[in-house]
Amino acid sequence: MYILLILFFTSLISIIFMIGRKLILLQNGLIVSKDKISFEIPHLGKIKDLTIENAKKYGHLGLVMTLRLYVRSINFLKNKYQETKIKIETWNKENHTNGEKKEISKFLKIIGDYKHKIREIKNKIHEEEKNS
Repeated sequence: MYILLILFFTSLISIIFMIGRKLILLQNGLIVSKDKISFEIPHLGKIKDLTIENAKKYGHLGLVMTLRLYVRSINFLKNKYQETKIKIETWNKENHTNGEKKEISKFLKIIGDYKHKIREIKNKIHEEEKNS
């Protein structure tokens, strides 16, 4: 906050100093003031032609820049999508080594074994009932 105030007041003082010097030179007669400003305005037809020409040129330039930006951003996004896809695939391969599932916990393995044994016993019972 203080820096901004310091900068403001130093610029204000320097502007006052420059204007004061010009006033002193003007009072001493060293600077002659000009009443006529040399500023010529071209014909309105020329202004219209230049405006249309510049509008076409800058319109074309803006269109080309917009299309370039669009194509580059689409290519960038496509490349990032492919990189992300490859990273996800490698991550999946690391988690599922050679397409095999990781070893399940011992508790779940024991429960699975019991289910298979119970199924085998049920199948044997059904076969014995059909045979008898």
